[in-house]
Amino acid sequence: MIDLTGKRGVIFGIANRHSIAFGCAEVLASLGAELCITYLNEKARPYVEPLAQQLGASLLLPCNVAEPGQLEDVFLKLEAEWGEVDFVIHSIAWSPLEELHGQLVNSSAEGFGQAMDISCHSFIRMARLSRDLMPSGGTLLTMSYHGAERVVEHYNLMGPVKAALESSVRYLASELGPLGIRIHSLSPGPMPTRAASGINAFDALMEDAVSRSPLHRLGTPDDVGRMAAFLISEHASALTGNRIHIDAGHHLMA
Repeated sequence: MIDLTGKRGVIFGIANRHSIAFGCAEVLASLGAELCITYLNEKARPYVEPLAQQLGASLLLPCNVAEPGQLEDVFLKLEAEWGEVDFVIHSIAWSPLEELHGQLVNSSAEGFGQAMDISCHSFIRMARLSRDLMPSGGTLLTMSYHGAERVVEHYNLMGPVKAALESSVRYLASELGPLGIRIHSLSPGPMPTRAASGINAFDALMEDAVSRSPLHRLGTPDDVGRMAAFLISEHASALTGNRIHIDAGHHLMA
């Protein structure tokens, strides 16, 4: 049994109960972890606050990583309330819709930069801010996708962005490993989340995943949460820098 009693952490990226981040939060809370949940803005708060209450979250804080100072404010609050954190889960990705729906070759520097900042560099900033709050080590997790490794139709701009995120995980694992901080990217398969709904022909992608994956099903947010719990626990103390697929084996298939 995995027991996370006494561990405290923050989860970024819950939009609603179908979010991968919420699946992670449910599992971690059920195993005894104390949570801080963030919400994007006041428009999002009515959707996230009831979920935070359901989870028994100790803290509910606003955080739009694109707004200067908001991410830093979260970590200042964590330091004031808890002193230390044991884990951080980054489940944030965004691209301007016109960039996501267009070919990579036609992407603008501005749109590519926005997608990279929110979807990738925000995780690097989280790692930097976490470093001083993890004096005894800890775990940082982020969400990737198979489109970082292979060309997935309609994934477009986000493929290179997620590839940069996965590479960042490896470099951060090397840099922060001596401090006992372990870092992984989780690569769920297609799931019916709000974020995924922005990808063209996503229903067809999910149907293909079910048809061709060895287990003939989709992964679920709870599946991702169980993997997150293992990686945060001491059972995974010798693991860092990995990309871990949670997709019923879909990534294996040509």
